[in-house]
Amino acid sequence: MLGPATAKVMAEHLGLHTVGDLLHHYPRRYEERGQLTHLADLPMDEHVTVVAQVADARLHSFASAKAPRGKGQRLEVTITDGSGRLQLVFFGNGVHKPHKELLPGTRAMFAGKVSVFNRRLQLAHPAYELLKGDSEEAVETWAGTLIPIYPATAKLESWKIGKAVQTVLPSAQEAVDPLPASLREGRGLVTLPEALLKIHRPHTKADIADARSRLKWDEAFVLQVALARRRHADTQLPAVPRTARPDGILTAFDDRLPFTLTDGQKKVSAEIFTDLATDHPMHRLLQGEVGSGKTLVALRAMLAVVDAGGQAAMLAPTEVLAQQHHRSVTEMMGELAEGGMLGGAEHGTKVVLLTGSMGAAARRQALLDLVTGEAGIVIGTHALIEDKVQFHDLGLVVVDEQHRFGVEQRDALRGKGKQPPHLLVMTATPIPRTVAMTVFGDLETSVLDQLPAGRSPIATHVVPAADKPHFLARAWERVREEVTGGHQAYVVCPRIGDDTDETDGAGDPKKARKSPEDEAEKRPPLAVLDIAEQLGRGPLQGLRVEVLHGRMHPDDKDAVMRRFAAGETDVLVATTVIEVGVNVPNATAMVIMDADRFGVSQLHQLRGRVGRGAAPGLCLLVSEMPEASAARQRLNAVASTLDGFELSRIDLEQRREGDVLGQAQSGVRSSLRVLAVIEDEEVIAEAREEAAALVAADPELERLPGLRTALDALLDEEREQYLEKG
Repeated sequence: MLGPATAKVMAEHLGLHTVGDLLHHYPRRYEERGQLTHLADLPMDEHVTVVAQVADARLHSFASAKAPRGKGQRLEVTITDGSGRLQLVFFGNGVHKPHKELLPGTRAMFAGKVSVFNRRLQLAHPAYELLKGDSEEAVETWAGTLIPIYPATAKLESWKIGKAVQTVLPSAQEAVDPLPASLREGRGLVTLPEALLKIHRPHTKADIADARSRLKWDEAFVLQVALARRRHADTQLPAVPRTARPDGILTAFDDRLPFTLTDGQKKVSAEIFTDLATDHPMHRLLQGEVGSGKTLVALRAMLAVVDAGGQAAMLAPTEVLAQQHHRSVTEMMGELAEGGMLGGAEHGTKVVLLTGSMGAAARRQALLDLVTGEAGIVIGTHALIEDKVQFHDLGLVVVDEQHRFGVEQRDALRGKGKQPPHLLVMTATPIPRTVAMTVFGDLETSVLDQLPAGRSPIATHVVPAADKPHFLARAWERVREEVTGGHQAYVVCPRIGDDTDETDGAGDPKKARKSPEDEAEKRPPLAVLDIAEQLGRGPLQGLRVEVLHGRMHPDDKDAVMRRFAAGETDVLVATTVIEVGVNVPNATAMVIMDADRFGVSQLHQLRGRVGRGAAPGLCLLVSEMPEASAARQRLNAVASTLDGFELSRIDLEQRREGDVLGQAQSGVRSSLRVLAVIEDEEVIAEAREEAAALVAADPELERLPGLRTALDALLDEEREQYLEKG
């Protein structure tokens, strides 16, 4: 149908390999014949397609190295759409055809990369397609009144994609409909062949609306069926029921708690205990606000499993977090964490730490405690996944900060049980309901949205360092005041400073995020080592200042955290290594340098490290970005609310679904083309209900071959693997 050259470009640059791929490559937007595009809003350095009219065309001759006698030619064409003007330029041999065709008054589609020459926007050597409104060919090709504009590349213009689509469009009649007829008719949706025709060749805007409504349902429903099948398959797997004894370690632990559980913690714990008591594996997502007590809920679940004769493993993404969890768990348990030791409690169990940097002797002992069952609880990093780590009877896996783990890592740990262990996934990043239904759709969800008593409010302010430098000076005064009042403070920087490209607190070297504003300034992100030195010599002179970052030796990191937790350090200058899990109630102030370099959810996570005790918290977001910039608006949003779920919506709207559903979770491109996770919450929720009912009645989809085909097409091999292992 298509020429081999076109097919090759489509496959290499747009990932379109089949006729089906091409039919599902939907227009990004539509131009109306007679309605001109806005040239006033063209983005710099982007490949654009515009519809406009030629206002002026001039051919210039000039001398050059190749044409010393003045025979070089340059064609300058000015096009307009009523909102603005744009210059097109053609050189050399590329002048002749446009010189004949691009006459004043001619309308055409133009595609090229926007650049600047002599302070004016221009397209150099753009591709173009004349629009002859009264010719049969134009009417046929561009579908009457509406012209589809496709996602394109420099190698393949929108109209060439459009022509290719028109070539294969007749085969849309053979498209197998994945939606059951009863569902489609009950919701008044058009058939799939009709939707494909209307999305690619609409005659009215109503056609586009009909097509998009139908195609959104396809995407939502097929994805929800895949997730529902995964949930159903989980119910068929065997697992050992784990029920806490009424007089066991869990009861002893609850009796020694110095506070009462919140209603939310009681409710979520009850959901988890019900799951643990069943004979198929629990698959539950525990999400909650910063400081809502997720670790306590997870620990109670682990103790219930220990009571039932099993072992529990908690997987943390970094050594700092694993050490922090180990410290807080052993502190909360007291003598209950000293099972088998002199002075240990009768119901106690060993709680061991396992990380990659442990000494050989400590590591051997930890491995021995696990394989013999002496240790009921192990907390560790990816070192837990190694082949040599064997459990006596692994009953529960708790994964902290799920988004930092690859699917294979999680799956490897789950494979260490005699039967599939129960799984509890925790995240401190609040997730909008729709994302929970898609990304984590194969997990049951529990939400902790109630803060324990005694947590203090956190005041957040933006400090405009460039506009008002005296505000930054005042910020350091506030830190000194907090320390004078007996409290401690964090200073967070995006980079370490021993290497200009080094950033990140998790110890993984990666490129520092550079915004367009940074490129203009050529200023690298502020660094921990530099800022610590400046503060020690300047505004915080005389205070006890220490640094913490991911490149430090694990023992050094642990020592720094212990000193800070013990109150022996006044100010900790750190990377995002302190983002999650760090609990120092006496720390009341945080200054985040270059705050615009962090995402919304990350800022919310960092802020959650203060206000964890009786004294109110203070978070200062320092930025050099101008007031009107998008970066400052993002910081203003963080300063305006402590509601993590509201901030997660803002974060998602800014990052778009592709980040959330694509590389961030499964390592492949998002399969969603028309479904928008935020806007289409109702469609997703309804599709989830329909999918659950359908799979319950027909798990193998024997009566719906079209749906099986759509599942295979939508979920490529890697994504299917992700769902299988999730």
